Amino acid sequence: MTTRFAVISLAGLLAACTAAAADLNVGDPAPDFTLSASDGKTYHLADFKGKKAVVVAWFPKAFTSGCTIECKSLAANGPKIREYDVAYFMASTDPVDGEKGNKAFAESEKADFPILSDPSTETAKAYGVMHPQYPVARRWTFYIDKDGKVAAIDKEVKPATSAEDVVARLGELKVAKAR
Repeated sequence: MTTRFAVISLAGLLAACTAAAADLNVGDPAPDFTLSASDGKTYHLADFKGKKAVVVAWFPKAFTSGCTIECKSLAANGPKIREYDVAYFMASTDPVDGEKGNKAFAESEKADFPILSDPSTETAKAYGVMHPQYPVARRWTFYIDKDGKVAAIDKEVKPATSAEDVVARLGELKVAKAR
């Protein structure tokens, strides 16, 4: 009887944790992360708190059609995004290194911004972006304010206009212009 109760309690706890991650909302503290990136650096969300806004554009898989289009949009329009005082990243559950890793992807698309790698999927789960049927992240973009709170979540990202949409949202959120 005690074992059965423990198993049921554990199952309930796991379900609650999963629901909490999937229920990340505007105004919630953004889940902290420490992730390696395509530029050889490691980024820690907490390092930006109190300093600048952060944009994290999750995508499913490097070198796939939609993800390539999104990366090209962000790379081509980097100067427009950098008009704002913001750190911006793409992020996936792909590894950093390897033929199909984010470093190779960033180089192939001439990305002038870091692409974060979360092969453990720990951060992707914290953000609630893991696809329920496939081992990839969903294409969602998170806007995190200087205080470390989720300012906006875009769950309807259009790869071809990704950068223009980011710029528009940064303006709507009244993110400070870079100096």
